[in-house]
Amino acid sequence: MVALIVGIVCIAFAVFACLPGTLGWWQDVLAFLRGSVPVLAAFIGLIAVFIGIADIKDRIEAKKEEAEEAAAEKKE
Repeated sequence: MVALIVGIVCIAFAVFACLPGTLGWWQDVLAFLRGSVPVLAAFIGLIAVFIGIADIKDRIEAKKEEAEEAAAEKKE
């Protein structure tokens, strides 16, 4: 319950801070977003590469297991 209240207060403050005329932080927020987009894209790309490598390793392992099962069935 406390986390919900804190979350609502933080969201309300963020909206209040970005409104024109109050704190006027909208330009600062836009500058932050513009600066963070390339970094975020790099992190997402890095995570995608790691996921792709893990997927390739899983496929290779699955093929090995299928080959082992086929060899075991032939022996029986």
